Amino acid sequence: QVQLVESGGGLVQAGGSLSLSCAASGRILFINAMGWYRQAPGKQREFVAKITQAGTTTYADSVKGRFTISRDNAKNTVYLQMNSLKAEDTAVYYCGADIGSIRNWGQGTQVTVSS
Repeated sequence: QVQLVESGGGLVQAGGSLSLSCAASGRILFINAMGWYRQAPGKQREFVAKITQAGTTTYADSVKGRFTISRDNAKNTVYLQMNSLKAEDTAVYYCGADIGSIRNWGQGTQVTVSS
């Protein structure tokens, strides 16, 4: 069984920064991609960013140039540095880790950006 624990959410003013982290633990042999997704109230969960085990990154257009994803393979941890935050970035942010054919999810962490 795999557990993902996110941390680092909170309340920030527009234009500010927050950093999220997500640590995976449990029966893990190899994590393929790790990523961040978010879900705003009344909306579907959407992709934010992902990073492969080799370090290749992909971003949603809405966050390009503002968010940076990184990972520490030795610690099975993925990070998301969020700068120039906007009110529309407000959502619950979920960490996802692809292990084999299964995407494992964290419990989510709230990010609220006040305008």
